[in-house]
Amino acid sequence: MRINRRFLPALGGISLALIASSSPVLGEELKVTESQGVNLTIYNQNFGLVKDIRNVDLKDGINYLRFEDVAAQIDPTSVSFQSLTAPNAVVVREQNYQYDLMDPTTILSKSTGKTLKFRQYMDNGSVREFSGTLLNSPRSVVADTTGSTSTRYQGLVVKSGDGVILNPQGEIELAALPEGLVSKPSLFWKLEASKGGQHRTEIAYQTQGINWRCDYVAVMNKDDNQLDLTSWVTLDNKAGASFKNAALKLLAGDVHRVQTQNYPAAGAVFRAKAERMDSQFKEQSFAEYHLYTLQGKTDVLDNETKQVSLFAADKIPARKLFVYEPEAQSFLYWEGRSSSQKVNVKIEVENSQKNGLGMPMPKGKVRVYKKDADGALQFIGEDMIDHTPRDEKIRLYIGDAFDVVAERKQMQQQQISDRVQRMTYEISVRNHKDCPIAVNCVEHCFGDWTILNSSLPYTKKDSRSFEFVPQVPPNGEVKVTYTVEVRY
Repeated sequence: MRINRRFLPALGGISLALIASSSPVLGEELKVTESQGVNLTIYNQNFGLVKDIRNVDLKDGINYLRFEDVAAQIDPTSVSFQSLTAPNAVVVREQNYQYDLMDPTTILSKSTGKTLKFRQYMDNGSVREFSGTLLNSPRSVVADTTGSTSTRYQGLVVKSGDGVILNPQGEIELAALPEGLVSKPSLFWKLEASKGGQHRTEIAYQTQGINWRCDYVAVMNKDDNQLDLTSWVTLDNKAGASFKNAALKLLAGDVHRVQTQNYPAAGAVFRAKAERMDSQFKEQSFAEYHLYTLQGKTDVLDNETKQVSLFAADKIPARKLFVYEPEAQSFLYWEGRSSSQKVNVKIEVENSQKNGLGMPMPKGKVRVYKKDADGALQFIGEDMIDHTPRDEKIRLYIGDAFDVVAERKQMQQQQISDRVQRMTYEISVRNHKDCPIAVNCVEHCFGDWTILNSSLPYTKKDSRSFEFVPQVPPNGEVKVTYTVEVRY
């Protein structure tokens, strides 16, 4: 064995010159025509449904059909083929997804035992050629102690007339391509037709790697009682195929899928000018979800992020809320300590037609802006919303108040009996703003509880929470006290 140190140990230094190829077929392959129309439904769970209409000329009997314009992240088990011209006249006998692509590493991996010709260009301008038999594959699968596998790439081992050469560098020439390789992922069908002629066919499949999401831009007015809302749909296509002139539908909802194993933000600020909701998508209920159909067609290209306006609405009534809800309230009844937490600022909007909305709103991020004294828009916070049906309220948490401070103290605790406790609490709210505000103070209690007395009226929200809403004057303070009796 001879080790030739003049050759670099890098597979990347090798180029392939393929002078012949062999592509075995079972019969004459038919190819589909250019797409006659693509229907693309994108789900907001990183997958899509593709329906591609193609024409193909079939003969009576057995036909072999290849379709190469398929997404690289296709789910092969979801593929269907149907003749729209004569559905009962064409039967699928075999269906194959071929994805062993024609790249240098794969070609060499399938050429073990074959004779290769190496061509090396020397510094003095001469060319050195030699032939040898490839003894190994440059790609191997390695299993670890847990049973997991990984792919490892290594150099070539070639046996020539002079000995064994490790990691030869240069241009490699093969007499023929290995069998079974394809230039791009493709679907291959064996069809049996009882009626020949041209058929209009539909090729449908699911693919991973294509997603959509909603981003909302809200602009508050000076008095914080109205906002303008614009919704952008962001399409992100990493499926490995382009869909041109596609009829686009977006499905919003959480579709259950069986799992066998385990994008740039919309940062532009766009101010809506319409007095009502204006949308280039038509919305409809579908099953337990909502479909948004683009009016017209669009291109969804591979490795592209596209933004399309979903709707725009102006002068939507809104409420700004100050909410004080200390964390871990259930423990305070036992520990007797005081708590202080910033007061949350929230924006509440009702998704109703009378407010200029009324379209079911897909989940997404809402960015909120407001004009400063100079008329420039400034970012004041953001929040995520879930899928929101019409006539439901949206509450956005955009930040914490700077000039509003609240504090909660336990003033007294009495053990009335083994199963009864009585506690008194004080909530202090201080307003350092130049205008009056209302603060929603949300309290929590567990067990069988009763408010014995309180300095302000309260509203019971549910079995474990109640709320006081003190009106705090400018640069003033309001204290709320109450006594609660809890039976366990």
